[in-house]
Amino acid sequence: MTPPSGRGARTALAILTLLNLLNYLDRYVLASLFESLKASELHLTDTQLGSLFTAFLLVYMLASPVFGRLGDRASRPRLLAAGVAAWSLATALGGFARSFAGLFASRAAVGIGEAAYGTIAPALLADSFPKERRGRVFAIFFAAIPVGAALGYVLGGLMDRHFGWRAAFVVAGVPGLLLALLCLVIRDPPRGARDGTASLPAAPGGAREAYARLFANRRYRTTVAGYAAYTFALGGLAAWTPAFLERVRGLPKADATVQFGAIVVATGLIGTFVGGWVGDRLLKNDPQAYLKLSGWTALAAVPAAAVAFFAPGRVLPMAGIVAAELLLFASTGPINSVLVNVVAPGDRATAMALSIFAIHLFGDVPSPPLMGAISDAASLRAAFTVVPVSIGIAGAIWLAAAREAES
Repeated sequence: MTPPSGRGARTALAILTLLNLLNYLDRYVLASLFESLKASELHLTDTQLGSLFTAFLLVYMLASPVFGRLGDRASRPRLLAAGVAAWSLATALGGFARSFAGLFASRAAVGIGEAAYGTIAPALLADSFPKERRGRVFAIFFAAIPVGAALGYVLGGLMDRHFGWRAAFVVAGVPGLLLALLCLVIRDPPRGARDGTASLPAAPGGAREAYARLFANRRYRTTVAGYAAYTFALGGLAAWTPAFLERVRGLPKADATVQFGAIVVATGLIGTFVGGWVGDRLLKNDPQAYLKLSGWTALAAVPAAAVAFFAPGRVLPMAGIVAAELLLFASTGPINSVLVNVVAPGDRATAMALSIFAIHLFGDVPSPPLMGAISDAASLRAAFTVVPVSIGIAGAIWLAAAREAES
């Protein structure tokens, strides 16, 4: 099979970006419902609320290696369609939960479908576009993260306000059950088709050999290590910022979710597109441009995050949130381009799967419940001290990886 034409590749990018938007809408609608769930008949604590994110992420990261190997061997469009349908159904079922255990189970099940999508979609896109365009391609694909997350906050907040938290889950989940069929119109290009030579569906050997190659790849390991620290910060921000704006800054519930959603959309689109474009431009003269750009923007986000959560008043902290989000989103396209560029084409889905496993195990699996526990023990403001620290660690690791690659 020949690689998709320019039109076919653009069609794949458009469909996968739209579905990635739904992916993150379904994932983050939960955060907009925290305060209502806390006051509901379920009577959830902050620790339990944080653990709902952990439920999803644990299943997500554990299922990812399975779909990673399938994605390097089987039909990727069919796997994607099944994943979209699965996470959408699980999201809708959350609206029928009658206990914490039921809600925990439904959010955990979301992770199965999203594991299929998160591991396979980036690998398929990498095989649809040449290396020198992947920063921009991934910037478009991952721009769906802030848009989808923001729509999750806004949709969840508005549905909760007018119809209750149960309706929010149902309305968020139903569209994906219909749109899953779009995956089947995508062509599945040969692995490595845009890297000069098409590879076999998978590199030689089985799963053990593939993971051995990835663990032996130092550039891959260090990139993932920085990504884990980065994800730790983003997980805490995504889960707790709406509640922070309501409790600490005094915004009404609907205003907190809508305002934060608007910030995420604007900063996510601008930061992601600018980061991908600048990364591709710099890559022409510096092979480590993606890592350097990601490292410096992360370090610049540290003081912005400190201002966002610890400065007095409202205006300066909101400006800090905007600046921190802009800088953090700038690394989205570049750092994911590094992950697919430094591994063999036949190992790309497996590489994305291992990355997903690691960044969630050490990133946003522990951060929401940890911040919830700190909030229960001290205050929500105190819980946000972990955010700038983890952002700084991510930036330092990525810059160290770039320097090592140059030596």
